[in-house]
Amino acid sequence: MTPEKNRVLDLYRGLRRRLGAPAGQWEFWCRRPKSPGERERVILESILTQRANWKNVQQAVENLSAAGSLGLAAVFEMEPERLARLVRPSGFYRQKAARLQALAGCLLNGCGGLDGAGRLETPELRRRLLALNGVGPETADDILLYAFERPVFVIDEYTRRRVRELGWARKFEYRHLQELFESSLPADYRLYQDFHALIVEDGKATSVRNPAPGKKGKSTCRKPRVRAKAG
Repeated sequence: MTPEKNRVLDLYRGLRRRLGAPAGQWEFWCRRPKSPGERERVILESILTQRANWKNVQQAVENLSAAGSLGLAAVFEMEPERLARLVRPSGFYRQKAARLQALAGCLLNGCGGLDGAGRLETPELRRRLLALNGVGPETADDILLYAFERPVFVIDEYTRRRVRELGWARKFEYRHLQELFESSLPADYRLYQDFHALIVEDGKATSVRNPAPGKKGKSTCRKPRVRAKAG
């Protein structure tokens, strides 16, 4: 194993020793195996988490659940204004309602449901997800990794920050960093799920301990959303 591969695995092992298994909001996303309903919830949450803190996302999820609508078909068939009201706690609610319905329609009608989507090769499924408004590489890969158990490593701002701190790269484009991790790790979706979750957990904890100058040390976001284009 090359030194480059060793250092990536060493990072994971260090995080695992220090933090243990993914916890909190990540315990559900890293659950294995997931039922079809759980997979659909992850897919919906992948949109709701965009530019939102986790507490507000959970309120939106609870609203959908209480309405009996925490599923792709229910979301797709719902009157748009009603859906927007239910997901309002997550912010950008009309935009997210439209994105949720487009994503649900893509998977249900364009791909033949979860089973049909699951039969697609990863590049093709990713291409279809990326064709949707508001689905960028991070959101698409969240869905691929956590809902469809595909070994694609998710890159977010916490990951970029960690790579920058460690001096592992000079380029920070999404695909460049993704290749850095994927070329250094076994193609194991379980490892990818846990590793990404632990990077985010540790990044959040670090942000709380060492807030930027002039900012309070509090962070509840599952992931930082700083890009102009949705993840």
